[in-house]
Amino acid sequence: MAGHTHVHAHGGQTRFRLVVSLLLTLGFVVFEALAGWYAHSLALLTDAAHNITDVAALALAWYAHRLAEQPAHAGKTFGYHRVGILAALVNSSTLVLIAAFIFFEAYQRFLNPVPVASDVLMTVGTAAFVVNLVTAWLVSHGAEHDLNLRSAFLHLLGDVFSTLGAILAGVGIWLTGLDWLDPLASVLIGGLILWNAWLILRETVAILLESTPADVEMSTMVRDLMQIEGVRGVHDLHVWSLSQSLKVLSAHIVVDDMTVSQAALIQRQIGDALHENYGIGHCTLQLECEGCDPDALYCDISLGSPRRAGHGGQGLASACQHHH
Repeated sequence: MAGHTHVHAHGGQTRFRLVVSLLLTLGFVVFEALAGWYAHSLALLTDAAHNITDVAALALAWYAHRLAEQPAHAGKTFGYHRVGILAALVNSSTLVLIAAFIFFEAYQRFLNPVPVASDVLMTVGTAAFVVNLVTAWLVSHGAEHDLNLRSAFLHLLGDVFSTLGAILAGVGIWLTGLDWLDPLASVLIGGLILWNAWLILRETVAILLESTPADVEMSTMVRDLMQIEGVRGVHDLHVWSLSQSLKVLSAHIVVDDMTVSQAALIQRQIGDALHENYGIGHCTLQLECEGCDPDALYCDISLGSPRRAGHGGQGLASACQHHH
């Protein structure tokens, strides 16, 4: 119960930081857009547009984080852990659209340069840099283990570099009078945003495709499992992620013909090894005695997995779960 309360308290703190970041960002959007319009600065206007999507991204991250804590039920037996992944997918997709918009507007400015008020650009850019840095810091807590938070954090981190680019563009225009430095800064900002979007999209798609987690080496895992006393073979092995931090495994484990209590001991040892060495918190194991027809290590579930009666095989399904 104490652990459960701690999880909810931590979740409440995360959502509070998201709300504070959202309000700070929303308030600054209006100010920056007006300043960009007054100064004729594309860098400020594009940053303001990006900040609008940050408001939406933060709102979506807040909602997804809240929903992900809802318990599993008959309709959602795995719970709502994937909601955060869907939010990350939406947020990273919007980053791609933002980058495309920035590239288009910068191209128009290169063709038709507009005089830029460098003093306003530098002043507002500096204020935006401070606000974005604070909001990015607020959301960064826990972002390394939560793809939903990380996508929101990258939105805000993109703003930090965007405003830094606006400041540098303002300094360059003030020193040289070259107004095309403003759209050039926007192109560099757009490239950075696009790169961040690609990193998130690649990881979210991998999770949605049930890919093996990047930090799990399957051959090493099989070798570790085979070293556990009593394990004679491993097949029908699947490892995937429900979210960035929640890994799941299912496998058939071949053991000697033994009592249920002996098999349960092996199952517990496997669960402990998977949790300690690979961070897998939930595993489902089907223990089978030797004599079952051998299967491939990785099975094609679309072909089904009928029980092979008449071949001397017996199975015992069991599950292990580690609570963090």
